[in-house]
Amino acid sequence: MGRAFEFRKERKLKRWGHMARVFTKLGKEITIAVKNGGPDVTGNPRLRALMAEARAEQMPKENIERAIKKATDKTLGDFKELVYEGYGPFGIAYLVEAATDNNTRTVANVRSYFNKCGGSLGTTGSVSFMFDHKCVFRIKEDPANPVDIEELELELIDYGAEEVFKQEVEDEDENVTVEISIYGDYTSYGSIQKFIEENGYELISGGFERIPNVDLKDVTPEQRATLEKLTNLLEDDEDVTNVYTTMKPAEE
Repeated sequence: MGRAFEFRKERKLKRWGHMARVFTKLGKEITIAVKNGGPDVTGNPRLRALMAEARAEQMPKENIERAIKKATDKTLGDFKELVYEGYGPFGIAYLVEAATDNNTRTVANVRSYFNKCGGSLGTTGSVSFMFDHKCVFRIKEDPANPVDIEELELELIDYGAEEVFKQEVEDEDENVTVEISIYGDYTSYGSIQKFIEENGYELISGGFERIPNVDLKDVTPEQRATLEKLTNLLEDDEDVTNVYTTMKPAEE
């Protein structure tokens, strides 16, 4: 298993750990998906994947309906997806994804977080080359019909998959299920999702991630504390959806 597995292991259960944050993030993504592809899930694969994720996260029906309404109600905010790039202290690159209806507010907030922690907001392209843009799907393995992961990976290669692996996931009630993660180039999103749906796999989520393509930088415990402060400030902003860095994960 390669870089995507290690990256996923570090991020699993860390990002969007609070239920309210999960619902806020999904709500914005649903709104954007409806704006881009319409409210009919039949013809909107991105929306289908988000609805599956919303169900997996037990997102209330009224939250989903509200997110869809935002896409069609011209009196409400028009969310757009934006990417901010910069450097935290100690030479750590940061790539920040946001969904906002007010870029002026969001960029001012993001810049203030960088400045407060000794970093600086950069220009477009200043760090994005250090990250590969990938699509990622999570599907559930049926305990009664275990998946041959090597065979599945061979099939998926023709659809643009680059890495396929299993993980055991434990929920809050300590129930363990097996999930299969599928990574590919972001342009392969549609073809991989089509394979998943046509072959009857239970889709948990489908989206995009940024995987560092450079050697991750090790830091001291004191430096990590400062960098994590910056990361937390960014992640706590209601407009920010994802934060990626080139900092080496802490050893377990």
